[in-house]
Amino acid sequence: MTDDAKSTDPLLADRLERIAAALERLAPALPPAPDFSQAEGFVWQPDPGNFVAVAHINRVPLGLLKGIDHAAGQLLDNTMRFAKGLPANNALLWGARGMGKSSLVKAIHGHVAKETAQAGKGGLKLVEIHREDIATLPRCLAAMRAVTHRFIVFCDDLSFDRDDTSYKSLKAVLEGGIEGRPANVIFYATSNRRHLMPRDMMENERSTAINPSEAVEEKVSLSDRFGLWLGFHNGTQDQFLDMVQGYVAYHGLHIGAEELRRDALEWSITRGGRSGRVAWQYIQDLAGRLGQTLRSE
Repeated sequence: MTDDAKSTDPLLADRLERIAAALERLAPALPPAPDFSQAEGFVWQPDPGNFVAVAHINRVPLGLLKGIDHAAGQLLDNTMRFAKGLPANNALLWGARGMGKSSLVKAIHGHVAKETAQAGKGGLKLVEIHREDIATLPRCLAAMRAVTHRFIVFCDDLSFDRDDTSYKSLKAVLEGGIEGRPANVIFYATSNRRHLMPRDMMENERSTAINPSEAVEEKVSLSDRFGLWLGFHNGTQDQFLDMVQGYVAYHGLHIGAEELRRDALEWSITRGGRSGRVAWQYIQDLAGRLGQTLRSE
């Protein structure tokens, strides 16, 4: 249709304008560019693809985490090097439940972010990605690649089950992908499994494969892409009491030493464990019984 014909058909022109407007309304709006200066912590939301700021990160001071000194020292050194722009490794914190794996990541971030900020090194950000969103990790990292901040991307309780292929996205990001991990990003994950896959899944692959060693190589090699492996094991009685006493001193709870020891051990027996999580649950119960409040960080 010529321009002369269009000008003589105002009804057609009006229809075309309404169709164009309707198509614009149907198209999804692009998410705003992330503003990483508004907080220290963020949660990645793949739909629509933005970072939700966390006003206050739920964590405890690094000094309160007892019984994991070796792992804490290694992760602290690794994180400090990364924050200073030096080479550092992705880290997998694996082992017993409740022994402070995720607490250590958050405590280390808070400690290093404070120290490097005082030294004028810029901001270290903590970004949490949920296990079910791992397949969108490349898109998450793309938003960080072009900014000057440095990021710890953290996934808590990471593991993969049978027929789950999202681990391939993680493998490509950690190493081997055409883009790889951005230089300003490091990836920390916690898991109860050392190899991130259930044992029965790997054994089944071995028993049914023509070449058993190659059948599980792709899945097992995922954990090999973490340069730093930190193991967490069940605590001893003395370590459990150290955790409890540290919390009591930090929060200023009023209880005698012998009563505390007897009460804490009884709590650990009824809970069937001596982990950091059990110690913290005991402290919350104790503070409530004493009618005292607990300090925030």
